[in-house]
Amino acid sequence: MNAEEAVLATAEAIAAGRETSSDAKQYVSFAAGDEQYAVDIISVREIKGWTDVTSLPNQPDHVRGVLNLRGAVLPIIDLQCRLGGGLTETSPRHVIVIVAVDDRQVGLLVDAVSDILSASDERIQPVPETSGREDARVFSGFLTEEEQMVAMLDLTRLLGSEVLDSALHEQTELQ
Repeated sequence: MNAEEAVLATAEAIAAGRETSSDAKQYVSFAAGDEQYAVDIISVREIKGWTDVTSLPNQPDHVRGVLNLRGAVLPIIDLQCRLGGGLTETSPRHVIVIVAVDDRQVGLLVDAVSDILSASDERIQPVPETSGREDARVFSGFLTEEEQMVAMLDLTRLLGSEVLDSALHEQTELQ
């Protein structure tokens, strides 16, 4: 299955997942570097194959630039870089997961979308206490799925105003 087919299959699964009603919540999981992450399916608006973006001057490394998506200019965040894993070397196999954060839409550059996960709140383990690192606040919990740990992302903390304000300021100037 090529990248385009994988994106289409995942998009269909997302649409089907939104229609599922039970106590379990649906999550879209994806890979960034060697790690697996997931976000609530409700926040995912679209998944698209990687395309070049327009760079913005004087941005943090994790802000890859902006993308024009049907007339809306969206900032694209390199998830691996944002989480301290270094800049992603993009290829046609990478994808952009468009997510809604409050009233904004943002693209997350990831290696690949992995799966649609169903989990009740009870299955999600809390973030363990660490040496007080502020970075750990971007996680809302962890889910063990088939012997693999999936970090659940808190998009509000991950992409909060301090992360996006500069990119969104540049985005407004471009419009």
